[in-house]
Amino acid sequence: MGMAAAEIEAMIVAAIPGAAVEITDLAGDGDHYAAKVVAAAFVGMPRVRQHQMVYNALGGRMGGVLHALQLTTAAPAQE
Repeated sequence: MGMAAAEIEAMIVAAIPGAAVEITDLAGDGDHYAAKVVAAAFVGMPRVRQHQMVYNALGGRMGGVLHALQLTTAAPAQE
């Protein structure tokens, strides 16, 4: 079944406003993606909590509709 990359991106941005999201379909099957999420909301937050925020944004679809997500998160670079 799978999910569209645009749907994943929209769900993340809706839950983490202002996030810059890049989604890459790793296998062409709609089930295996890589996501890079950069958000000001992540400032001062441990990486585990950043990942939890992204998984929560997907509303329980991980492991079901969405089989695999290679996740990279970061706060914006400070100048």
